[in-house]
Amino acid sequence: QKSTGSSKVPEPATKKKQKKTKGDPKTAQEEESHDCGCCFPLLFALLQLALGASVTVLGFLMAGISSSLLVRDTPYWAGITVCVASLVGFLMLCISYQPDEKTCAQFTAKLMYFLLSALALVACVLAVAFAAHCYLQVTKFTCQTIFESCQCKLDTTDPLGRTFVYQYADGCDSLTSALSLYLLLQMVLNLIAALACLAACFVMWKHRYQVFYVGIRFYPLAAPEGPQQKV
Repeated sequence: QKSTGSSKVPEPATKKKQKKTKGDPKTAQEEESHDCGCCFPLLFALLQLALGASVTVLGFLMAGISSSLLVRDTPYWAGITVCVASLVGFLMLCISYQPDEKTCAQFTAKLMYFLLSALALVACVLAVAFAAHCYLQVTKFTCQTIFESCQCKLDTTDPLGRTFVYQYADGCDSLTSALSLYLLLQMVLNLIAALACLAACFVMWKHRYQVFYVGIRFYPLAAPEGPQQKV
């Protein structure tokens, strides 16, 4: 008996880890959720950075057409907001993962990324609305070149109608055609950026709250097992 007791071989460490993982479903679930959740911030952050940079560059190009364009018609502010949200997403990837957000830095990064993505979503929706309104106006313009400016009217028969003056424009034809093209691109890019920010907010919310409370389930009392006594 002593010889058989002393000849026991210790189990390897890999088997112990496997048994620990199989025996502890909470640890396995946390590792699985970490593996599934660590990829989406990188994809959404890259997409937001590309779209935000495109919107910002296009907004500054629109501002270079004429100095009279309003800030709402050159939505570089929406692109900058999307870029800031993407940078926070990259910062979140640099923080070491802890289950259930046990570190203050991890919780703060996730909260900031969610709030900035929501703010970028609102900014992109506003940019789409402003660009669509301006595009409808540009399609109805009747323009003429006066000195170094381009004066456009929506209704030439109305003497009290509003006149849009664009200073330092090369020409009315080139101004209206370039402005129409830029506004269409702004609508498309901001719409895609808004969808990307919405998807990022949804996935962040789902990753944080995967289990939803649906109420308490009442189970009926089970009948006692065994033979019932006859009365």
